[in-house]
Amino acid sequence: MTSGPPKTPGSFAGWTTRRWLRAGVTGALVVLAALGSLGGWAMWRTTQITASLVDRRSPALIESIRIEAAMVNQETGIRGYGVSGRPDFLQPYAQGVAGERTATRRLRPLLRGDDRALADLAAVERHAGAWREHMAGPVSAAAPDEAAKIAERRADEGKADFDSLRRAMARQQAHLRDERAAAVRELRRATTLRDWMFAVIAVVIVLVAALVFEALRRGVTGPLTRLGSAAREVARGRFDRSLEGTGPADVRLLAADVESMRLRLVEELRFTEGARRLLDEQAEELKRSNAELEQFAYVASHDLQEPLRKVSSFTQLLQRRYGGQLDEKADQYIAFAVDGANRMQNLINDLLAFSRVGRVHNEQQTVDLEKVLTRTLGDLSVSVEETGADITHDALPTVVGDPTQLGMLWQNLLSNAIKFRSPDRPPRIHVGAERDGDTWRFTVTDNGIGIAPEFQEKVFVLFQRLHTKDAYPGTGIGLAMCKKVVEFHGGTIGIDPGYRLGTRVVVTLPALAAAGADPDREARP
Repeated sequence: MTSGPPKTPGSFAGWTTRRWLRAGVTGALVVLAALGSLGGWAMWRTTQITASLVDRRSPALIESIRIEAAMVNQETGIRGYGVSGRPDFLQPYAQGVAGERTATRRLRPLLRGDDRALADLAAVERHAGAWREHMAGPVSAAAPDEAAKIAERRADEGKADFDSLRRAMARQQAHLRDERAAAVRELRRATTLRDWMFAVIAVVIVLVAALVFEALRRGVTGPLTRLGSAAREVARGRFDRSLEGTGPADVRLLAADVESMRLRLVEELRFTEGARRLLDEQAEELKRSNAELEQFAYVASHDLQEPLRKVSSFTQLLQRRYGGQLDEKADQYIAFAVDGANRMQNLINDLLAFSRVGRVHNEQQTVDLEKVLTRTLGDLSVSVEETGADITHDALPTVVGDPTQLGMLWQNLLSNAIKFRSPDRPPRIHVGAERDGDTWRFTVTDNGIGIAPEFQEKVFVLFQRLHTKDAYPGTGIGLAMCKKVVEFHGGTIGIDPGYRLGTRVVVTLPALAAAGADPDREARP
């Protein structure tokens, strides 16, 4: 067990990646929000100054100039009418009056809130009113022959009033130009401030991005990369490579978990190595045992057979030559000796056949079970004829295996079905075959004496017999050999517990899966 990362109060050591990211994102958002607010204020300030300049200052100066032009038109018209007495000179005067009124009406709202500008406008209106009262009004209202006299009489006073008006309009326009120039300068300063502020915002954003990238590299991707590199070294076989975590708490906890896993793997590997060594020792022991078994098989097939044949031959010779010449007890002893020698010879032959399964006969090839069954029935023809057995079978397929061993399988199963027949009815034996996915399921069903449920597993054990040798001859190796053959071919064998009318042996074998072969092929019926 490994402990988690330290959790020191008031320290950053216990911060996880999520907490670091949350704090970093929050800080970045606060900085960006502040910069955004400043940038928004700069944009708003620039917009406000631009609107004031475009919507008020410049239009106010233009309207003031229009008032001046209108007053000049009025003065020109009055002077012309007063000199010539022609009424058509009053037309510029009337247009000037209308223009003045229009320009004044437009100018007044533009000056709202500007006391000095309103005072200038009031002065212009006052001087204009005085000029019209003293000069323009009397001249324009007089008849043509009287207009010249009035104009000449009031010329000095009118000139003084109009000069005062000119000075008032000049002051007004000078003030408006100053205000417009001040607005322009303020706009330039605001624009410069805005540009610098946005440049600073861009630089700060780049710095924040670089800081976030570097923080992620140092705190997250760097530790994870180093941990991944160390883990790959362990995966390549360097189990002594220690895994140390750096960075946030959860990354260090991950490194501690991976280190714990590495230690567990090292321990498991150590245990596996010990098990492998033990397995190698057992394999060597098994190899030695198999060599001894082969030696025993050789001795049994050569050295033991010869003296056993001598014992059997001489006891049979004694039985033929001296049978009936000795007492009854001697004849019985001789019969016992002959029978024991014969059974010993059969037992040795069966043991040799059992030991050869998977060792001597091991030719893996496609085997037509139909042909194998036909040969087996030919070998058992004498027993079939003597017992009157009726043997039927389904169409049998082709499988992969050793033909000799599969022949031994059918011979043992069928001979057992004939041997353990019921005394009150002739044997009826059927060999069935059906495809079940990737396997073939074979059944050998008879109507014999059957096998009790408690013995259905025992019959496949070597030398296990359910009957005495006097009732049913044999060595008790047949079904054990069948089990060994079937399991060597990757199949299973057992007794069907649900069948009660005799015995049904169920055998499964892998279906044919060799290249170029049809796995659904069945032999000819």
